[in-house]
Amino acid sequence: MSKIYCIANQKGGVGKTTTTVNLAAGLAQVGRRVLLVDLDPQGNATMGSGIDKRALDTSVYDVLLESATVTEARQPSPKGGYHVVGANRELAGAEVELVELEHREKRLRHALAAVREDYDFVLIDCPPSLSMLTLNGLCAAHGVIVPMQCEYFALEGLSDLVNTIKQVHANLNPDLQIIGLLRVMFDPRITLQQQVSEQLKAHFGDKVFDTVIPRNVRLAEAPSYGQPGVTFDPASKGAIAFVAFAREMAQRLG
Repeated sequence: MSKIYCIANQKGGVGKTTTTVNLAAGLAQVGRRVLLVDLDPQGNATMGSGIDKRALDTSVYDVLLESATVTEARQPSPKGGYHVVGANRELAGAEVELVELEHREKRLRHALAAVREDYDFVLIDCPPSLSMLTLNGLCAAHGVIVPMQCEYFALEGLSDLVNTIKQVHANLNPDLQIIGLLRVMFDPRITLQQQVSEQLKAHFGDKVFDTVIPRNVRLAEAPSYGQPGVTFDPASKGAIAFVAFAREMAQRLG
């Protein structure tokens, strides 16, 4: 039975897609069966997994509109060792089309139910806004992993996200909870980042993952080569950290 997790943060540019792609590759490396669902119309997780979003025959758009199943839409990441249900610009149109449909916020949940025995983990890369797409991700998930930078404005955005999760939990998905906060792009030389990191631990306790992902140029370079940083340069600090995070996830959550 797969565990389904959204990687979400309403603040843009915090490394959601980098986290999703590298966690998927890291979990695959530690022997877990992984499906990555790209819910962002930009399709960055699709491209970062080595799949050309412009050449998709079937995508998550078709899955949400029920014109294709997850089994029909998924394809393997050439280097990552996991499966991907890809996204492209077409997905932006789903926002408008879903509004008219029944059970519009639970479309993804119903679609993933058919493949829940095929995977140990399903990771959903959400867009930065609270949209119908993000809502589909949150309604499908058992929990949310929140990547965040240790900066003041990140704390502001976190309170908004916590409120959103509480609302979805109360009204649409009683299973939903925050699984943990992942500190990303961390530079221990910056005093403010250390202070914010301590504040997070004081406030959220064991909800803060032990693993910290350092700021690392190799992680940033990897998508242009169409693969996760974990496989692009396995010896880099970022890749080592993401494999460690995958191990922590696997131990903590199965």
